[in-house]
Amino acid sequence: MNRVLVIDQDRATRELLGLACLGHDVGVALAENLCEGVRMLLSVPVSLVVVDAAALRLTLREHVTLFERVAPGVPVVVSVAAETALEQRVAFELAGFRVLSKPVTVEELLEKGAELAGEARA
Repeated sequence: MNRVLVIDQDRATRELLGLACLGHDVGVALAENLCEGVRMLLSVPVSLVVVDAAALRLTLREHVTLFERVAPGVPVVVSVAAETALEQRVAFELAGFRVLSKPVTVEELLEKGAELAGEARA
């Protein structure tokens, strides 16, 4: 994994995950909101996008279309609160996103990135 884009409205969460990525020799790009994240995707190549579910304000289909058009083939992981209902988690998965509970760790991202890379090769 070369670089991860972290989209999260919480500055502390963004910075902690960003520093942890750098500590594992994974490049990181940080965005405070989805608009900033899209601008980043248009200018910086990334291997994985991690986005806070709270930042997703469109329908799931619209988000899938947006990410696929802006960063085709780049896997998207949605981070959700621990208390997020199973139905919402399943909806994200069925839409094509991967779901991780907060707080997301770099180890989880590396594992998920390897899993997604394996799926892409298959």
